[in-house]
Amino acid sequence: MHFLYKRREFITMLGSAAAWPMAARAQQPALPTVGWLSSETPEGGYGLMAAAFRQGLSEAGFVEGRGVAIEYRWAQGQIDRLPALAAELVRHRVAVIAAAGIVSTRAAKAATTTIPIVFSVGADPVAMGLVASLNRPGGNLTGVANFTIELGPKQLELLHELVPAVTVMAVLVNPNLPVAEGQARDLQEAARTLGLVLHFLHASTERDLDAVFAKMVGMGVGALAIAADPFFLSRREQIIALASRHSLPAVSPWREAAVAGGLMSYGTNDVYGYRQVGSYAGRILKGEKPADLPVQQSTKFELVINLKTAKALGIEVPLSMLMRVDETIE
Repeated sequence: MHFLYKRREFITMLGSAAAWPMAARAQQPALPTVGWLSSETPEGGYGLMAAAFRQGLSEAGFVEGRGVAIEYRWAQGQIDRLPALAAELVRHRVAVIAAAGIVSTRAAKAATTTIPIVFSVGADPVAMGLVASLNRPGGNLTGVANFTIELGPKQLELLHELVPAVTVMAVLVNPNLPVAEGQARDLQEAARTLGLVLHFLHASTERDLDAVFAKMVGMGVGALAIAADPFFLSRREQIIALASRHSLPAVSPWREAAVAGGLMSYGTNDVYGYRQVGSYAGRILKGEKPADLPVQQSTKFELVINLKTAKALGIEVPLSMLMRVDETIE
């Protein structure tokens, strides 16, 4: 009997020991969660930005799946879905929200006044009412301002320099962008200075893009400037294909467009900007407050020219411009 008692006690101890790892796992604290909010799709240009964001998080010590969990919310181009998606992240009790672009940032800001928000926007965040100042943001928002939207006049000037014989140009604008009206005003003023006739054509869906390019032909448009907007970045391959089909020289704010076959781009390095967003999110996870983190500003602007596309369009890039180019795509 004594032997049987000892044997049962031993088996019980074995069973308890086997349960220890499972119990220990159950007691481990959950990973901190970061929310990602974008008006676009992971398959478009913003998939690259999400990857850069994860890299920044990793450099701050938070690797997805090990040091941090990420809840992704993609609006798939339907910006009216953003408020509901932002509300989902708030209900999920994420520790930080990373907002990609102006409309996503505004949706996140409307959804919470307590959860830290780290944004990347293409316009002045002070003028948009997102932060009190660049150095001392105040509130629960901070991030990166690349001022891409304000580069529109310079992009138009560069396009005019590349194709000086063209006097009628068009600008592709998304009317749903909150700063679209300001974009148009600045570009119209630049066009008058350059002696250009400028047409503003609106597009916010894939179907709109086909119709807009067909319309340009009847207007006698000889070149195209693509306004800074997340939708145009995500649809860059479609836009490049349409520009090629209609033999239209085009300038874009994003290097990714020139690499994909567009003629020219002038703007900031958004990939680097989203790494900074990830870095800031990591610092907040470590305990820093967004109100104390100054808004980072892009200071480097890159001119990229695709020489293969220029040749296909019969455009000879002036030596004066080649000397200023940061990168050429052969």
